[in-house]
Amino acid sequence: MSTDTVFQIANTLVLPQWLLMLAAPRWKPTEWLTRTLAIPALLAVAYIFYLFFGNSGLDLQSFSTLKGVKTLFSQDSAVLAGWIHYLAFDLTVGSWMLRSSQRRKIPHLWMVPCLIFCFMLGPAGLLLYLMIRSAKGKRP
Repeated sequence: MSTDTVFQIANTLVLPQWLLMLAAPRWKPTEWLTRTLAIPALLAVAYIFYLFFGNSGLDLQSFSTLKGVKTLFSQDSAVLAGWIHYLAFDLTVGSWMLRSSQRRKIPHLWMVPCLIFCFMLGPAGLLLYLMIRSAKGKRP
């Protein structure tokens, strides 16, 4: 399967869970997905495959310099693995934020921008959630 096809599949795979977290956060399938992290786990398998077996040119010393990382990401397999890494971790963080906000009784409408930012801009969504959580001040 081509890296372009896997890229499209990975992007398509995460979208339903993001939409469910936004539109149906307390629906049993949504709760199951956020609790089990099934989709990030599936993405982790693809990540490991493309990083270690997908002709990524992986050299662990590449991570020690910016130049090395740039060289690593000159391979399609490595770029795909990096993208899958983002998809998996952003979805994991979004799942955690949703579960945490529900335990803390933070209104879901406050979470919508956090989840959208987390989906699109990762750490910016996490930061927004942490600010809301801090301002809300309720512990579970």
